[in-house]
Amino acid sequence: MDVTLTPGERRGLWIAIALLAAMRCISLMLYPVMDTTESRYAEIARKMVETGNWLTPQIAYGVPFWGKPPLSTWLSAASMTVFGVNEWAARLPSLLLMIGCGSIVYVVGRARSGRDAALLSAALFATTVLVVIAGGAVMTDESLALGTTLSMAGFWIAVEGAPKSRRVAGYAFFVGLACGLLAKGPVGLVLTFVPVGGWTLWTKSWRAVWSRLPWVTGTLLTAVLALPWYLAAERATPGFLDYFIVGEHFKRFVQSGWKGDLYGTAHARPRGMIWLFWIAAALPWSLLAIGWLARAAKLRRAALVTLVRDRWQCYLVLWTIAPMLFFMLSGNILATYVLPGIPAFALLLATLWRTHAADSRGLRAPVRHVIATAVVLSIGFVGVIFAMRSQFDTELSNRAMVQAYEAKRADVGQRLIYVDRVPDSAAFYTRGKAVLVRDDAALQPLLQDDTADFVALRKRDLAALAPAARERLVAVGKFGIYRLVREPQD
Repeated sequence: MDVTLTPGERRGLWIAIALLAAMRCISLMLYPVMDTTESRYAEIARKMVETGNWLTPQIAYGVPFWGKPPLSTWLSAASMTVFGVNEWAARLPSLLLMIGCGSIVYVVGRARSGRDAALLSAALFATTVLVVIAGGAVMTDESLALGTTLSMAGFWIAVEGAPKSRRVAGYAFFVGLACGLLAKGPVGLVLTFVPVGGWTLWTKSWRAVWSRLPWVTGTLLTAVLALPWYLAAERATPGFLDYFIVGEHFKRFVQSGWKGDLYGTAHARPRGMIWLFWIAAALPWSLLAIGWLARAAKLRRAALVTLVRDRWQCYLVLWTIAPMLFFMLSGNILATYVLPGIPAFALLLATLWRTHAADSRGLRAPVRHVIATAVVLSIGFVGVIFAMRSQFDTELSNRAMVQAYEAKRADVGQRLIYVDRVPDSAAFYTRGKAVLVRDDAALQPLLQDDTADFVALRKRDLAALAPAARERLVAVGKFGIYRLVREPQD
């Protein structure tokens, strides 16, 4: 039975969405950029601002970063250009991208099912755990999700929507493809064309799909928006296309623990683990969906038939599960890989709630759950930040150690030295001034010059020092796996 929201319910859902958005906006500055993923992309963006090189992202000065296209980096770098180099500026684009995804969910939901379904869908999207986390983390997944969401919404409206909206929606589909290519590469095309192609085959909609999207001019638009950067990147740093296309998009997914990663280690996981990641990422609504499926399989099998026969519900199912289908056989995955399917899941859940509610009371209960979830997530997220602030600063980031170094040094010429590698968070907070030495032998000359430097040492680094050098060093503090020491000052 289809039902509508009361004015009070609408107001409550808008307040819930606004509460989460405000909480995330304020919380962006409350915790440090964290190693390894977030600090890496924040530091790459900071280098882009410092060097003025907006073509080639750099993992180190003069060393190109071939792991991802630059859309996310461009956004963070642009934000830092306006608001300065800080955590809030680095993360702001992620929040705006998630708001953008939620807005598209609302638009396509309203075009298909009216404003009440659209509002409920947007609220479900906003109160999903992964969306809350992604709204304040420097990653590439948010840019990809915006691209796929724009493409999937544009496709549906172009094929099934009102005739007056089809032209704009059709071009939005191809703009979304370009965003995906500039966010994460060809995987954006796969995550779009797998559900679109599956739905077209299942519903036998070839004629409508071919006639209602501007395939020729749209493809040219995608190429004009995305290909120039790829060609310029290969010209500036030869070898990029081979590493990125073959390595990152083939070997990474078929070789568990792939050894060709230039920027760390591959995330080896058991095959099929992506489904468990989805359950955790889509909380609390994934549990509700699993319960509904189990109940429908037992008592309401007609609902399951509708799920695959109804054109809209079938489309949302395919869109939701596309990331899991694609990454199911991959051994190198992260939980964030399911993000492109979360907008569809929110739309699907709202559709199921509205069409299977027995009466208006059956809808008000979900509304109360959404509002309560928004409050719990807001309070809980901020509470976790403050409860774990020390761990964030010392165990997941080098911010506290950099702050201790800056507070203790007597002269700006005193360096902060790392052995073997400089964590990206340390590079970010020292503005690229942390000094790297490869081993103990390279450290010795710096300890013998006239500058009373500070050194960040792990346990093994400290053990490798000559006893005489070790005895001269003065302990400053312990920060996670690092000990900050300094040379004696005259």
